Amino acid sequence: MKVIAWSQNLERQKALDLGVQPVNKQELFAQADFVSLHMVLSERTRNLVGPPELGLMRPGAYLINTARAGLVDQEALLAALKNRRIAGAGIDVYSREPAGEDEPLASLDNVSLTPHLGYATEENFQVYYQDAVEDLLAWLDGRPIRLLTRAHP
Repeated sequence: MKVIAWSQNLERQKALDLGVQPVNKQELFAQADFVSLHMVLSERTRNLVGPPELGLMRPGAYLINTARAGLVDQEALLAALKNRRIAGAGIDVYSREPAGEDEPLASLDNVSLTPHLGYATEENFQVYYQDAVEDLLAWLDGRPIRLLTRAHP
């Protein structure tokens, strides 16, 4: 599989070292069979995918969003799916969570909807609970616990 990627923060050499071809945003949407979003939601990324980006996608392409609903202009996505401008979408995040029966995407046959549980795998839970137990034991023993930090855009 040929993997291409774009990000506002993508380091070209790092992508190449991983076997990923860096492209610009327009090339990503025009070339990809599947566009999968993996970004935090911020003022810089809100509505990152809108009518221009969806308009670049091929009719056989799919949009996958398991990151944050606000990354995608929901009205533009709904229109692209209703009009079969793109083949479909896989959605795990919603403007209102939990998504109710009134979720507009739920009525479409070219959308796969799942509850916001994309991270819920046996492997993730094993790591999560193992880390939690180790941190509690460290705290009880007076040892430092691990600190998780997140880079902010």
